Amino acid sequence: MVEDILIPTVALLSIFVAFPWVVLHYITRWKTAATLTTGDEALLEELYQLARRLDERMDTVERLVAADNPEFRSQIGGGRVLPDLDADNQKLRELDRLVAQQRGISK
Repeated sequence: MVEDILIPTVALLSIFVAFPWVVLHYITRWKTAATLTTGDEALLEELYQLARRLDERMDTVERLVAADNPEFRSQIGGGRVLPDLDADNQKLRELDRLVAQQRGISK
């Protein structure tokens, strides 16, 4: 008699409570794992600023070396001697646009 009530009750609870809870729990975990935290965004912003400074320094070093040695050709980038070349800065401009868009500022 108890088995006639217990088995259907456990089955109904499993189907209508436990299964949806497990599914929704893992959907929530999946969505929160795919987002960037504020710490991640701050780290990306710091790395982006570092990349921009390093690019400017590289342009300066190449310009100084080219001024001292007219035959200088950079081994990386096939002779990137002139500062602020479009090819060099295209990706940085795209990053600038994305960062500005993220902050809600239109450029």
